[in-house]
Order: sequence, then structure tokens, then C-alpha cells
Amino acid sequence: MKPLSNNDIEAELSYAYIHAVASKAGVGCKIGSRHDDNAGIDAELTGWGPFSGYREEIDVKVQLKATKSEPILHGGKYWSYSLKGISRYDDLRSQTVSTPRILVVLFLPAEMDDWLTLDDTSLVLRKCAYWVSLRGARPSANATSQTVYLPQSQRFDPKGLLELMEELSHNRIPSYQEVSV
Repeated sequence: MKPLSNNDIEAELSYAYIHAVASKAGVGCKIGSRHDDNAGIDAELTGWGPFSGYREEIDVKVQLKATKSEPILHGGKYWSYSLKGISRYDDLRSQTVSTPRILVVLFLPAEMDDWLTLDDTSLVLRKCAYWVSLRGARPSANATSQTVYLPQSQRFDPKGLLELMEELSHNRIPSYQEVSV
């Protein structure tokens, strides 16, 4: 058996990250099946209230990505990310799905040795992830990839995840905000 490639390791760390955040927030995290992956879904998060809206159980489907490429901050508000695969982009921007979908991008340090460190008192996964809803985004004019912009204010952390679920409990599904750069 061959060892994991660096890309595989990045992907596995994104799964570890989403599990850790969901666990800390008290949210269930289920990794998608092969069939889910074919539909662009890597994980499904389920939150149980109480929320202040009328929904008490919230599901969100997640496409996970990880990159060691240094993100560029645009306008002091948005991280850019080149999403490979226009079919994935189209899945995420669809307005005809019943369960909201988000893209979560884990930005890792450039050096692999810095990705994960541990000692007797801590386990540290360096840098963090941000999320964005691409719902309602414009169709791509590109054939292979699309640059998307993740709001710096939407860090994927326990607080941010619970705030998203709170919004969804009111049936307020976030839409993509086009960014002009």
C-alpha cells in the first residue's frame, strides 16, 4: 500500500478540522458516502436546537477543501480560493436543493511540518477554515475552475457554525455575495 499523498493528507486534515469544530459546537458530523462525494458532498452537519427560529433540527451539506496556497485578502474582507471543477461549483450554487450547502476551505501553512504539531499538553492544527454559501452565484465562464471569495467574517469555528444554524432555523438561507476585485 502506498503512503498518502500530500493532497490526501490535506483532505484528511480538513475532515479532522470539521469534526473538531462540529464536536465543540455540539453538532453532529457525518462523513459522506462515495455516492455523496459524487454529488459534491463530503460531510453533513446536523444541529439540534433550541434555536430561536421555528426549526429545531438543522442540516447543512458541506464540500470540504484544503490548501497550502497562501490566500489573498481582497478589499480587507474576502479570501480568494480557486475552486477546481465547475460541476462542483454548479452543485454548490444550485438554488433547487432542499438542504443548504456550503463550501468550507481549510487554509494550511505552506510548510507541511507546520500543519500539525503535538506535545503532552496540546494538539495544534495550524491556521483555520472559512465557509461560504455559493447559492445563487453566477454561472462560471471558465471550463475548469472558478475563483470564489470567502468572507473573512465567516470563519468556520464553533461560534460561526452555531450562528449559521441559528439563521437556518429561521429559514434564512445564505446566498453568495458577488465580489468585485
